[in-house]
Amino acid sequence: MKNLLKMSDLTPAEVVHILDVADQLKAEQKAGGTAPLLAGKTVALMFSKSSTRTRTSFEVGVYQLGGLGNYMNAATELQAGRGEPLKDTARVLGRYYDCVVWRTYRQRDLEEFAEYAGVPVINGLTDYAHPCQVLADLMTIRERRGPLEGQKLCFVGDGSSMANSLIVGGLLAGMQVTCVCPSSYRPAADVLMFAHKYGSRFHLTNDPAEGVQDADVVVTAVWNTAAPGTRESEERLREFAGYQLTGSLLQGAKPDHMVLHCLPARRGEEISTAVFESHADEIFTEAENRLHVQKAVLAILLAGK
Repeated sequence: MKNLLKMSDLTPAEVVHILDVADQLKAEQKAGGTAPLLAGKTVALMFSKSSTRTRTSFEVGVYQLGGLGNYMNAATELQAGRGEPLKDTARVLGRYYDCVVWRTYRQRDLEEFAEYAGVPVINGLTDYAHPCQVLADLMTIRERRGPLEGQKLCFVGDGSSMANSLIVGGLLAGMQVTCVCPSSYRPAADVLMFAHKYGSRFHLTNDPAEGVQDADVVVTAVWNTAAPGTRESEERLREFAGYQLTGSLLQGAKPDHMVLHCLPARRGEEISTAVFESHADEIFTEAENRLHVQKAVLAILLAGK
């Protein structure tokens, strides 16, 4: 593994290795602290849009591993926000830092940055992929339910970054994966082509009740990403009617099912307040595991863990 740009860059063995290292680092942190595996290392934390969990978990993770993490607002604090070519920014930061984490919009910009940086680059979220979040999801499922192979994972929502990464990550981990989304909000074409290779282990549907049937784990994310009161927001509210995780819908899942949400959550839209609160411990363990899984990725990329 040279970078972490999207889940399909990983092999099944690499997914397992990341989760194993994350488990080890989490146990060590709970026992008193992790070794300074990044001593003398520097990590650029470059953010082109707002963040709570990604930014803070990387800042804390780099610190706990003994490295230096520098946060920078790419839109307002770097010359890239004033027109400097992306490849120039990449070539400069790659000479100062040992690794770059970038949260941005277009996946192709991230791919170009990684091509020129010359150091490992980690995707902190693009419109296409959210690999760090999905690795934390898989870690949480494995903690709570044991081996991932054969478990049924169902995603309900918009077929964007979370759906794209969950489909690939779940299939790489040996899970059965169902994606439930309106027909006009399907996952990326290349993700569906990837999933097609797994035959009956992947299912795409626009029927939430069908999708959650016998699910071990049900995952959702914000699907009304437009500004409140706008035309797009009203359109999404209509298009996603019936795609809310409610107690009634989840009666079709296994009695001991998990519910995960990458956060932030819009209660009353993609998930009911009652369902969110009844699964809050799972959801916030999932959020905590962002820290541990990202420490694992950093340790593998920079310390040969």
